[in-house]
Amino acid sequence: MAKIPENMYLDYIKKTALALRAADQPPITLDDWSHRRGQLRRKLGESLGEFPAEKAPLRARTVGQIKRDGYRLEKIVFQTWPGLTMTANAYIPDGQGPFPAVLCVHGHWQPAKQEPRVQARSIGLAKLGFVVLAVDAFGAGERGLEKALGEYHGEMVASTLWPSGQSLAGIQVYENIRAVDYLQSRSEVIDDRIGITGTSGGGNQTMYAGAYEERFACVVPVCSVGTYQAYLGAACCMCEMVPSAMTYTEEWGVLGLVAPRGLMVINATRDAFQFSVGEAKKSIAQTSTVFQLYDKASHLRHVVIDSGHDYNQPMREAMYGWMTLHLKGKGNGDPIAEPELTTVDPELIRCYPGDSRPDDFVTVPQFAASRARAITSTNGPPLHKMHWEAERLWRGDGFKQLFHTSLGTATGSGEISDSDPPGEFLLETEAGITLPVRSHQAVRRVRQCVILLDLEAGAAAAESELAKDLVDAQVRLITISLRATGVTAPPGDAISRTLDHNSAQWGLWVGQPLLVQWVRDVRSLLDSLGEAKVETSLVGTGAAGVVAAAAAIADRRVDRVAALDSPLSLVSDTPYAKGRVGILVPGMLDRIGDIAQLLSLCAPRPLLVAGGMAGSGQKLTAKELEELLDYPREAYKIAAGPGKLSIAQESGSATVLRWLASKG
Repeated sequence: MAKIPENMYLDYIKKTALALRAADQPPITLDDWSHRRGQLRRKLGESLGEFPAEKAPLRARTVGQIKRDGYRLEKIVFQTWPGLTMTANAYIPDGQGPFPAVLCVHGHWQPAKQEPRVQARSIGLAKLGFVVLAVDAFGAGERGLEKALGEYHGEMVASTLWPSGQSLAGIQVYENIRAVDYLQSRSEVIDDRIGITGTSGGGNQTMYAGAYEERFACVVPVCSVGTYQAYLGAACCMCEMVPSAMTYTEEWGVLGLVAPRGLMVINATRDAFQFSVGEAKKSIAQTSTVFQLYDKASHLRHVVIDSGHDYNQPMREAMYGWMTLHLKGKGNGDPIAEPELTTVDPELIRCYPGDSRPDDFVTVPQFAASRARAITSTNGPPLHKMHWEAERLWRGDGFKQLFHTSLGTATGSGEISDSDPPGEFLLETEAGITLPVRSHQAVRRVRQCVILLDLEAGAAAAESELAKDLVDAQVRLITISLRATGVTAPPGDAISRTLDHNSAQWGLWVGQPLLVQWVRDVRSLLDSLGEAKVETSLVGTGAAGVVAAAAAIADRRVDRVAALDSPLSLVSDTPYAKGRVGILVPGMLDRIGDIAQLLSLCAPRPLLVAGGMAGSGQKLTAKELEELLDYPREAYKIAAGPGKLSIAQESGSATVLRWLASKG
């Protein structure tokens, strides 16, 4: 069997992305741009996630103060979203105000707003006559899962937000908007002279907040601007992920939303490719056409510093000059020398030093869970046939929209026939994607065909005990390595607890969640079988149970579905367990429901749910399993009658074989 190209999946994603943006042209007139600008803001808002309809009271409190040379530092906490508390440090210059202000957002340095380089630019700005607000991003600094500094808010932590249609990038944008509200509430601040700056992940925050919030008169992203295309192949934090962004824009379009306000982009010569000078120049070349339409070409400047990924003194001095020009109306935007400054021990400027943070402080997963429960609280089981039909229609509609498919049967190519001998095959599921398949059968004629899906073992699941028992039971068995799993996974795909960190991100950039792509792979496999002559079952183990259910909903050629030891809820107060974020589809809870509602759409076909896991990774008890499956149980009673839904605590071969032999 031919070898699968190492970069097959990445090459597919890159080609998809290029095709999406192949027809892009810069705007020709200001009217043209104004129209496109409105559409871009709307789509960007959809990707970022819903913001509260009304702003919550700030309820700002000063919890500490330190007098320093030339300024005072205040420790501030305020409410951004109902129930969310932002921790911040305000640097207030000595002298008579009011002053212009700058919001300083941090990157992925573990101490967050306390980090010496964040302190340095905040102190430098304060000594130059700016009020500064340095804030901790949600999930970082003083706002992590635990009370100590140093947590990473990406991978499984940020991923808990996606099912409810939120994104960490969107929450950061909204919280930075609320930071502007706070700054404008201060008598020391000139309302219409506010800027924003940050580096790396903070540079991304700067770009998106600066694009979306027009009260930022000056925007300085550092070591963060490149192109979206360059993200494909990189491992970025989940906070830098804007779902489906490449379906409607490239990075230059977002930067263009800043025009005609002041925009300085700072890049380093020795940075990662996605933030490289060459990639940044591609975006800036397009962005400059927008500034020219406003006759404000001078309001855009690109600065290149010979260094690595940083926010060093030359970068800070370039930023000082640009902020002075656009917020004070002084100078020509050239660098201003940094005042003498001294940073302090990060612990001294914390709002909640040590373990003093309140125990009820809301973390990212807790916030995600509260949002999810607000959505799913209306998911009571169907009461009668008309109720179920209405539920089935709108949840099925949501499925069709999220999975880009009509429900029904595709046309197969018949590449693997019922008479083919056992063996290994390569199956092209779509242009650019070729996957290993194994076909196994102990006898020539069989009555049942089982497609066994396992995202970890892939086609090698044929060597599992379950697979051997199925073949011994004279079941024709087919296994497949779905794209971006097993031998088809991109190198370095697993990061921390996330097994498909990069491949899931890349798919989201182009509007193709991995779950949606995996369903296409399964349907293509069904196509390859030709006309069904035997009963066909999809059996998914672990996260693949969700894939099996979704593929069955999309394709009526599936006669039976089984989910073995699969996650049965996307609602979790703690980070998702080590595993696959590829099963997450942004907005699924609102459009389809939780996994229980997804499973119900398999009706009236026989469904086995054996074992089950909570989102946190804990095995569900028999009672928890029954409670979680209350919705599909009632749906199945109405849609299929008794016996069509089987629920078992154990997921071994005996359970599966009994289910396959049953009439249900």
